[in-house]
Amino acid sequence: MEKLAYSINETARALSLGRTSIYAMIADGRLEAFKLGRRTLVKAESIRRLVEGEG
Repeated sequence: MEKLAYSINETARALSLGRTSIYAMIADGRLEAFKLGRRTLVKAESIRRLVEGEG
């Protein structure tokens, strides 16, 4: 089963960016994230859209 969401660290690794850049993209609305307990997770579809140039 494919993952539906990724941690900040996993997202940073996948995009070859730093954590600060990931948080900036979340603040800008380019990545869609949500909180689950204390963790911030980024939706896989949001990452896909960004990579495909739709974000």
